[in-house]
Amino acid sequence: MNIALTWQKSSFSGGSDGNNCLELTATPTILHLRESDTPTTILTITPTPLAHLLAGIRKDTPTHQSP
Repeated sequence: MNIALTWQKSSFSGGSDGNNCLELTATPTILHLRESDTPTTILTITPTPLAHLLAGIRKDTPTHQSP
């Protein structure tokens, strides 16, 4: 079954119609993220791991260090 997704542009993307935007849509249990200049590449994630990622970014704590 295919569900039509309605994408919403991030408020941080400004008011332009350019292709420098983060877009988001959601189904009941999954979030979908994409960059508007590559709309066929979609990151699909559930809310809990995304919340952990955002919390780590906010704390500015790297979760992975290069050798």
